[in-house]
Amino acid sequence: MNKFIAIEGVIGVGKTTLARLLKDHFNASVLLEVFEENPFLADFYTDRDRYAFQTQLFFLLSRYQQQNQAVPNALAKGNLLSDYTFAKDELFAWLNLKDDELAMYGRVHSALGEKIRRPDLLVYLTAEHDVVMQRIALRDRPYERDMDPNYIKQLSAAYEEWLSNLSDQGEMSVLKIDVSELDFISKPEDVMIAAQKIDEALAHVIPAETNVESDKQLSISHTLLPQTGTLASYQKFHRFLDSEKQFDPDVFYNYILLVEEMGELARDFTQVWTRQNSLQRDGMTAEQARAEAMREKQPEIGGELADILAYVLKLANYMEIDLEQAYVSKMMKNINRQWDFE
Repeated sequence: MNKFIAIEGVIGVGKTTLARLLKDHFNASVLLEVFEENPFLADFYTDRDRYAFQTQLFFLLSRYQQQNQAVPNALAKGNLLSDYTFAKDELFAWLNLKDDELAMYGRVHSALGEKIRRPDLLVYLTAEHDVVMQRIALRDRPYERDMDPNYIKQLSAAYEEWLSNLSDQGEMSVLKIDVSELDFISKPEDVMIAAQKIDEALAHVIPAETNVESDKQLSISHTLLPQTGTLASYQKFHRFLDSEKQFDPDVFYNYILLVEEMGELARDFTQVWTRQNSLQRDGMTAEQARAEAMREKQPEIGGELADILAYVLKLANYMEIDLEQAYVSKMMKNINRQWDFE
């Protein structure tokens, strides 16, 4: 099966250069990110708060449009190397967007991301901060001249956290290569060092299409409890997100927000009930009407449930509660509990 290899890393670390130089070694086509066409990019680097949402949304739609067709078409012919992943777009959103803008972005990204093929291997290039800044200066792109060095530090930290979450959740195979001492342009042997590392990593990779858990028949027992790391990884993500966004950690304030989300969920279910009655009056059976009404509201309800889960995770973090441990402990008691339905 043809392999999809994506190369990631902070701005200026050498992603595009390495992707091009590895083309012959892997007998692959190359998919490069088109970022110069973003009309908001130069303004974003000078005023991040003002232009973040426009910049991010343009990148999201552009990357989706490029990868939705180009990735499957390229893999039908052979291996594919790319200097970016569609998934990383969300990383920049976490770093640059806030509150309602981040929530709106997240819903769009989630809907589009379901249609994009994941890489078989993500190669993450990392380098010391001074090395990265020197490489950015050497390529002298006009819109990068006024870039805040602290933004690169924040971006590097965000990448590390993002990759940690990917590894914890088993979503993608990741190979990390420190390129601080490597010079892909002047030293061909350095390119071969990277190629060898990628070859070794690919030998242990499960193709993305087959990376799906097989269905298992489970009895009502301890095997129904969540697998280790699931809730823990979500809590870890929210600790990172809250820190980056400087969200208010007040427990009572977030509890009020949780209650508000519950109210919005109640509103959605009220609309389902109203719609169900309307469909029944139009001739549908009760079962058909309920199924149709729930189908129509499923995206909104899914979003509200996700928001509720987010606030539950936040509250657990703020109260220093290991939610996975608390859940497993509670379910252990419930498994052997005698339920009184009278």
